[in-house]
Amino acid sequence: MRLPYQKPWRIGWKFDFFCGKIKKTIIDVLYYKAILKMVSKKEATDKAVSKKGRNMSKETLILLYGGRSAEREVSVLSAESVMRAVNYSRFIVKTYFITKGGEFIKTQEFTDRPAEEEKLLTNDLAESYPKISPAAIYEKDAVVFPVLHGPMGEDGSIQGFLEILRLAYVGPNILSASSTMDKLLAKHVFEAVGVPQVPYVAAFADENQVEIAQEVVEKLEFPVFVKPANMGSSVGISKVDDLADLQPALSEAYKYDNRVVIEQGVDAREIECAVLGNNSDVSATLPGEVVKDVEFYDYNSKYIDNKIQMDIPAKVPADLAQKMQEYAIKAYKAVNGTGLSRCDFFVTKDGNVYLNEINAIPGFTQWSMYPLLWENMGLSYSDLIEKLVDLAKETFETRENHLL
Repeated sequence: MRLPYQKPWRIGWKFDFFCGKIKKTIIDVLYYKAILKMVSKKEATDKAVSKKGRNMSKETLILLYGGRSAEREVSVLSAESVMRAVNYSRFIVKTYFITKGGEFIKTQEFTDRPAEEEKLLTNDLAESYPKISPAAIYEKDAVVFPVLHGPMGEDGSIQGFLEILRLAYVGPNILSASSTMDKLLAKHVFEAVGVPQVPYVAAFADENQVEIAQEVVEKLEFPVFVKPANMGSSVGISKVDDLADLQPALSEAYKYDNRVVIEQGVDAREIECAVLGNNSDVSATLPGEVVKDVEFYDYNSKYIDNKIQMDIPAKVPADLAQKMQEYAIKAYKAVNGTGLSRCDFFVTKDGNVYLNEINAIPGFTQWSMYPLLWENMGLSYSDLIEKLVDLAKETFETRENHLL
């Protein structure tokens, strides 16, 4: 027989037992949550360390863009195309903006492909960043891609600076940059190796302009083209149809250089070859043609108004295409070309071929002729960048080995 006071005791015991179970469950839940938190934190740390390790194993590609010349806008467009086309499994990209005044500004850094809407910082935005010493771009084993056009970009200036810093860089060396940038000097070199060119007259800002005009009348026929000797991307170039317009065109060209080339105008197609390589291992693409719906292929047509089309490959006979490839390689080697160049030709209706110029650092936007010509040959934009980096490293090693 159970005593009355036993029942409340049994109820209390069951209640205590039930509360103990709940308490143990809560402790277990808290314990496992703590374990999961620790595991998650470790995974995040491991992931961060792994990513850092992957980044440390990547090569650094330094993009220099902007610059002091009138072609700085083209430079920005080219650099933005490069930053999106880079193989980010191989490279980290660090960018530096060079202002119109020549100051260096560290802008962005990319470890992965940037979004399509992301732009490189330029002008006022970039200039709000702290300026750095130009030498601060140095990083051991990095390769520089100087996506710079015109004076202070492809005239040997930046190339000499990078060689002093002992940095590998994409594109022409000091000699090939300076000799191809100077149209007058380049013409002398091409004449020496037998590469045909249109007739021309040299003009200088500090010489008698009346005598220059007289020489033009004696040696050339209108129309003529007036070009600054050291400028690219058609900046400062004018087409002149008669003597009355010659002096205004010369005045415009003298704004950019005190040395000017006056070339015979020809009724011709503008056809271009892309060249790639170092030393004896140089190759040229099949030619491509600039199909114009403007009178001539000026700066605005190329980059602002987009009034051009490209025919790649150009519709020319195979023997004519081969001749242009041969001339392109001969001219490239004559100026000791390294890395890349674009050779621009005039082709007349009767089949005459004239080398117009070599562009040592051609426009490198996604719609530029140079990368499109190589794409037609089976070399993609991204692979082309990698090839140029490899050529830069090869040139750097050769140069350093010669410094006995």
